[in-house]
Amino acid sequence: MPVTALPKPPYYVVTFSSQRTEGDHGYAAMADEMVAMAEIQPGYLGHESARGADGFGITNSYWTDEAAIRAWKAKVDHLDAQRRGRVEWYVTYAVRVGRVERAYSFSTDQGRATCSH
Repeated sequence: MPVTALPKPPYYVVTFSSQRTEGDHGYAAMADEMVAMAEIQPGYLGHESARGADGFGITNSYWTDEAAIRAWKAKVDHLDAQRRGRVEWYVTYAVRVGRVERAYSFSTDQGRATCSH
């Protein structure tokens, strides 16, 4: 997954780190549905996600403000996904919410390095 292009800070990040159970049990379909729902939620800026072969994963979702995060957390379909996650998909998980004050990036563009901050 490529790095998400984001606006100049400040903005908010919700970091969800988790250890998955074995097997899919409908997880992939629900994850796709949650991304589609988040993308139309007011205040959503983007997300980045990675999961290792051992089942440990981290997803960062980015938001304009805390009100947008609270509204997303309260969505009925999202609440169902949270309930199923505790019952079916996760051995453990942690959620952290923070305000991004500064952001830096680096990429190569056809052999040239570019930085932004």
